[in-house]
Amino acid sequence: MAKITKIETIRTRVNGTWVFVKVHTDQPGLYGIGSASDHYHANTVITAVETIAPKLIGRDAAHIEDNWQTVYTSAYWRNGSILNTALAGIDMALWDIKGKEAGMPVYQLLGGPTRSAVMAYAHAAGEDLSELADDVQRYIEEGYQVIRCQLGQYGGGGFIPAEKARMPKNLRGQANAFDDEAYLETLPKMFAYLRDKFGFGPKFTHDVHEHLKPHNAVALAKLLEPYRLFFLEDLLSPEQVDWYRLVRQQCVTPQAMGELFINPHEWTPLITERLIDFVRVRVSKGGGITQCRKIAVLCEWFGVQTAWQEGGDNDPVNQMAAVHLDLASTSFGVQEENHFRPEEYDIFPGHAVLEGGYLYANDQPGLGIDIDEE
Repeated sequence: MAKITKIETIRTRVNGTWVFVKVHTDQPGLYGIGSASDHYHANTVITAVETIAPKLIGRDAAHIEDNWQTVYTSAYWRNGSILNTALAGIDMALWDIKGKEAGMPVYQLLGGPTRSAVMAYAHAAGEDLSELADDVQRYIEEGYQVIRCQLGQYGGGGFIPAEKARMPKNLRGQANAFDDEAYLETLPKMFAYLRDKFGFGPKFTHDVHEHLKPHNAVALAKLLEPYRLFFLEDLLSPEQVDWYRLVRQQCVTPQAMGELFINPHEWTPLITERLIDFVRVRVSKGGGITQCRKIAVLCEWFGVQTAWQEGGDNDPVNQMAAVHLDLASTSFGVQEENHFRPEEYDIFPGHAVLEGGYLYANDQPGLGIDIDEE
């Protein structure tokens, strides 16, 4: 079996926020890559990878679980966004190596495919209802079955000019203030408009981005119940998840939550108590494939589905890791899509292909994606 000889980081994108981990072995030409991107703390993640690396040099690259646990428990303080991201990058790279050694795609190592493609959801937006409807129509024509809908920016419909705000100061921004009542009035009207125009064929989601006070969050979930959302995302902040019990008592609007969690165990009570319907995790923030496959298996036992998080600051390697998990999991629900620029795709041969609202992986060994460092 191959031994780890070197762990390095590769930084790219115009703003330098994409960070990748490359794990080298003592076998000629055998290496693996993983995602450790963090839009806000790229330098810190790189330092974390460099700190972790010496602990793994000389260890068997195939002992993925043992390597993960060794790093995770080697420091007295653990968990946290930075450590999980650094560890995830290494973890993905080790799965990439294992797949290459076995001559199989990672999804085969995870139990084999349960589907041939991964259903993705699109992001539709507009400054007004007409613009939003046009964007929704465009995605429907492209083949998407699930579409996230919002007015303008995140929290659109709730922002009002600061001079009209009911509070003297708003911590979320100086130019605009967020008004819960405005949001509670706007969102039901938005979905009433969309259902009137498109019926109940398309599946709609919405991301609240934790803007509401908890009691108003419960009210919104109940107000949106007639419009049968596919899910309502991040209704509450990570600090207020106990309110999901009250949401469950009040309505059946499906809930998606979890992308801001930093401890792998934070998802556990929401899943085991069936307080959410979709678990939201960015694979690189959840500790990598090793941890996220455990989350996916836990979801199977409790009727919860996965909706691994992507987003504009994510990268093609993390997306590919999510697709491998999606292909091998019976708890798969939907995958957030991500559009990259053509010149960005060129850097990552073997990237997932988005077509007709579905993501496709290739059948190459490992993750099937590489980085053109030139």
